[in-house]
Amino acid sequence: MESLWVAKTGLDAQQTRMTVVSNNLANVNTNGFKKGRAIFEDLLYQNVSQAGGATSQNTEKPTGLTLGTGVRVVATEKTFNQGSTVNTGNPFDVMISGRGFFQVLLPDGTQAYTRDGSFKIDSEGRLVTASGYELQPSITVPNGVSAVTISPDGLIQAKVTGQVDPVTLGTLQIADFINPAGLQPRGQNLLVETSASGTPQIGNPNLEGRGDLVQGALEGSNVNVVEELVGMIETQRAYEMNSKAIAVSDQMLQYLNNNL
Repeated sequence: MESLWVAKTGLDAQQTRMTVVSNNLANVNTNGFKKGRAIFEDLLYQNVSQAGGATSQNTEKPTGLTLGTGVRVVATEKTFNQGSTVNTGNPFDVMISGRGFFQVLLPDGTQAYTRDGSFKIDSEGRLVTASGYELQPSITVPNGVSAVTISPDGLIQAKVTGQVDPVTLGTLQIADFINPAGLQPRGQNLLVETSASGTPQIGNPNLEGRGDLVQGALEGSNVNVVEELVGMIETQRAYEMNSKAIAVSDQMLQYLNNNL
């Protein structure tokens, strides 16, 4: 029976949604994580009887007879709402308040983007991510620095021991995209550009719609645990209903097999 295959597509779709919900909950404490959601669409229809077909010389059918063939997950879309603010007091923790992404240089020379501003200093004094990938544009902290300040518009200055005036280390620029949801996540809190995201618009923070920087703070995950738990219950119930549809279809087939 066709209903078996229709219900089977429902099971597959709800299983995928459960995977998305599980990933959201698993990353509830991941810096800068953006929650995902599954997008569904119905499959092709069997057009048994065409709406508008003639029933006589002067009349036509007001409705048709079409049978759906199920559902599928067409996309998993990330929601780029601002996450919660986590104050750390660490001078190398930087949060973007508003739109934008930090730029990261990958080992293969390509560029990636992140909302995770928990930066470290490597053996050469460069600011890097937790995975050791260099922040772009490159910022090097010299020896003898007693304090580092990062202004909301990205200016980085350091107080060097023995000097009265602060030393400017550079300007931390960020990138923005027309369609951030089109960025491709690749793990390690990184995203990469795609044709859907558009090209990066790079510049100083707090200009042209880009957000400003907050030193000594990190952006937490934007996952709402209560919403995800409700989504989990909805997914479970939908899965159970599709399973019930398969069981009922099987009972119908069993009845026909035993009585015909």
